[in-house]
This record gives sequence, C-alpha cells and structure tokens, in this order.
Amino acid sequence: MPNHYFQFKQFTVYQDRCALKVSTDSCIFGAWVAKKVAGIEHHLNACLDIGSGSGLLMLMLAQQFPGMIQGVEIDKSSYEQATENIAASKWNNRLQLFHKDVKLFSVPHQYDLVISNPPFYEGDLKSLNSRYNFAKHSDGLTLQDLLEVAERNLSAKGIFAVLLPFHRVAWFEQLAASCELFVFDRLMIRQSLQHPHFRAVLMMNRKNSGQTKKEELVIRQSADQYSVAFKYLLKEYYLHL
Repeated sequence: MPNHYFQFKQFTVYQDRCALKVSTDSCIFGAWVAKKVAGIEHHLNACLDIGSGSGLLMLMLAQQFPGMIQGVEIDKSSYEQATENIAASKWNNRLQLFHKDVKLFSVPHQYDLVISNPPFYEGDLKSLNSRYNFAKHSDGLTLQDLLEVAERNLSAKGIFAVLLPFHRVAWFEQLAASCELFVFDRLMIRQSLQHPHFRAVLMMNRKNSGQTKKEELVIRQSADQYSVAFKYLLKEYYLHL
C-alpha cells in the first residue's frame, strides 16, 4: 500500500486522494528541470504545470524558481489535495492551481516555462481503476493535445519540459517539430548500468539550433545504493541524502 504522504526536506506531499503517487522518475524530472532553469541566464517569470497531480512538480520547482507557478489538474480529488499541499508550503503566495481541462484552459498571458509529466501510455494495458487510467493513459490528453497546449501557452523565448517513456522519444521529437518546438537538452534515465533507458526528459524551445545536449542519469550503482549522480541531483529534496 503506498504511503499517504511523501516527506521532502522543505515540503510534504500528501497523496492518498491523488490518482498518481510520487515516483522516482517524477522526482528526477522535477529536480533536473529546477536545476536547469535556475542556471538559465534570462529571467523566467512564470511557469505552467500541465496535469499537476499532487502538486509535486510545482513544489519542487518552487525551491529554485522564484517566479509565479500555476498548474492545471482535471481530476477533482487530486486537485483538492494538491491545493492543500500547496497551501501548506512556504511558497503558497506564488503558487496557484486550477481545476480545469487544460485543453480549455485560457489565460491572458503566456509562460516562460511549461512543464508536464503527462498521461503518456496510448493503447497499453490498463488497470481497473478509471482515475488511474485517466491520469496515466492518454484518454483525456493525447501527446498531440499536450504539444498544442504547450505551444499555445509558451512565450516566444519560453521552454517546454516533458517526461516521457524512452521508447516514445524519437516519435515525440518529430511530432514536436511539426509544432515548431525543438529539443535542445535531453536527459536519459536508466535504473542501473545493466538496465536499458526507460525514461527521458526533454527540454525544447522554438529555436531550431540543430544541436541537442545529451545527458544520462543512472539511478542505482547497486541494489541498495543510489548512484553519486542521483544523490547529487536529489540532495536538496530527499530527506536522507
């Protein structure tokens, strides 16, 4: 049975009412993107999290990102619990969550950063839990929909960051290019050196430089030991690192 909450160094994520729970790959995604945007030269003022779930990514990003962070979540129970998680955090004055279908979401401004851990399984085996299916599978938001929403809400010099299964990366990059979004940084993730890549984080913008920086993260150096790189990335978040 999953834990009802996940305690980080600077915040707590309660998740018993959320369709999806805190996962290692989502924590890697949040930490890596937060680290990247903290080092970007031009100032980023506003961020949008598409499919916020428990509010995990918004909270992780808030540790490094000084601007306004807004999120959109369609599942009512997840939205309500994420709202509570945000309200209990030290950054609640600049975090805001909307209970909406992101395809219908509209605001009078655009965002310098758009992030998403999307429902990325299409036609794969589903569970009997309809809320889990909606959150994890693309019944309500296809990857094509996601790209269109991201492109519509992204500022001219903005960055779109997304977490994907590794086997969908090449296809997604081609799809993104058709929306005039181009990958400039990529993190490939594997459980150990003996495992294949299973997730990837892509960062993209509207500029087609023709060059993509590539990084790799190995989560564990042994069955009971995180890798040095993983500990370095998550040390600002995980309690026992």
